[in-house]
Amino acid sequence: MNLRRDVFQAIADPTRRSILMLVATQSMTAGAIASNFDTARPTVSRHLQILTECELLSQEQNGREMIYHLNPNKMKEIANFIEPFRKMWDDRFNTLESVMKNYKA
Repeated sequence: MNLRRDVFQAIADPTRRSILMLVATQSMTAGAIASNFDTARPTVSRHLQILTECELLSQEQNGREMIYHLNPNKMKEIANFIEPFRKMWDDRFNTLESVMKNYKA
């Protein structure tokens, strides 16, 4: 059975979110990424595999090392999906703020 990776399941994991934050600032090797975590390197490699399968990261072979890059197009897709919800909550909080101003003494 071939399971398709879901980007929202991928970014639900705090370690994977941390990896995305690291790689967002600069492309990095797996070893450089792993050095930022207190977990075993195979564990970080598994996280990198999931992020790559979801197309949040891309890989580039550089000699013996694999360089990981953030995929901004996939991140943009996620942001576009979330944007209507952010706007909805902003509108609700603004309405609540207006109501609460009427109750201040």
